[in-house]
Amino acid sequence: MELLSEHACFGGVQGYYRHDSAETGLPMRFSVFQPPQATQGPVPVLFFLAGLTCTEETFMIKAGAQRLAAQLGIMLVTPDTSPRDAGIEGESASWDFGVGAGFYVDATQAPWSKHYRMYSYVVQELRQTIIGNFPARADRIGIFGHSMGGHGALTLALRNPDIYRSVSAFAPIAAPMQCPWGQKAFGNYLGADQSVWAAHDASALMRTQQTPFAAGILIDQGLSDKFLAQQLLPQEFEAACEQAGQPLTLRRHAGYDHGYYFISTFMEDHLRFHHQILSA
Repeated sequence: MELLSEHACFGGVQGYYRHDSAETGLPMRFSVFQPPQATQGPVPVLFFLAGLTCTEETFMIKAGAQRLAAQLGIMLVTPDTSPRDAGIEGESASWDFGVGAGFYVDATQAPWSKHYRMYSYVVQELRQTIIGNFPARADRIGIFGHSMGGHGALTLALRNPDIYRSVSAFAPIAAPMQCPWGQKAFGNYLGADQSVWAAHDASALMRTQQTPFAAGILIDQGLSDKFLAQQLLPQEFEAACEQAGQPLTLRRHAGYDHGYYFISTFMEDHLRFHHQILSA
């Protein structure tokens, strides 16, 4: 693991790192904010999964999360959104697929299957890297994300409730099987069999479960989000939660769009939501 840069931040440390990933077969970058409490011993960890076109830096620079994370004693971790420089023809041809758009799945279709393994990278390899190299509590891990990363946070949590104790999202792609972004990504990464897609669709997953997160799930959605009607479909996840008996707080906010001004506005609510569960 290589330290790329390190910065004092609200009494803690903001670091950027690179390591050779066994899962992707390529160097991967990630960022970690260690709160001041981490100097005294292991602290809870909150993973944030970013959206399309973002990197490991986007959340740490734009979300304004470190100040409160330092007060609450929460470590923040953000991976990159895809492998980089895989040498795949066309991997950078579009902004919503390929580079910057790994969709947090393990691709099964060539040529993507060799390197695009973001599900296993985040759930297993990066998590173990954090636990092994930072003062992180392995039994106090939460996950949240935005847009494509909101999709990732919901699906990773629903598939691994033994790992992730808390989950929330900002404007998630809540039913990717039913929207153009998800159909494009899943068709290329996972193939034509939509029964395989269902394992990576939060709404489809929720319909197969019964109250997986008894402490609740928090989602914030802006009503001026230009992607709301065609790509995000939060109402599908809302209906699935009702069917599964899953407590859900889905807050709809007039005037807010899809960007980080929206995310930073409600960041404190999400950090306090996770802190309450992870510190219980």
